Amino acid sequence: MKSGDLGMTPGAFLATTGLLGLFVLAAGAYGALYGIGRVQKSRRLLGAAFLTYAMLCAIVAGIVIATPLGVGWKVLIGLSALIYYAIPPVTWRHLQRTHRDHGAQA
Repeated sequence: MKSGDLGMTPGAFLATTGLLGLFVLAAGAYGALYGIGRVQKSRRLLGAAFLTYAMLCAIVAGIVIATPLGVGWKVLIGLSALIYYAIPPVTWRHLQRTHRDHGAQA
């Protein structure tokens, strides 16, 4: 800690945990909206999924810019957000392939 650096104050702690909670909620909402949108073939739900991901990115920017977390944590959160973007489409393709392969064996 640098001289004069207050570190994690109670107010900063509450703001950081609030942003991290929103980060997790946005990631879950993105995945859920993406999955439901694909199942229902709804462009509207897929659009909502990507809008939710954009909000997740804004939350990450807030975490990186406005919280006293260390650089390592901020990098981890940023990389997590990038990886979260790929998880629903990759999972969807895997499920399609699994069901297609399973259907071919039946």
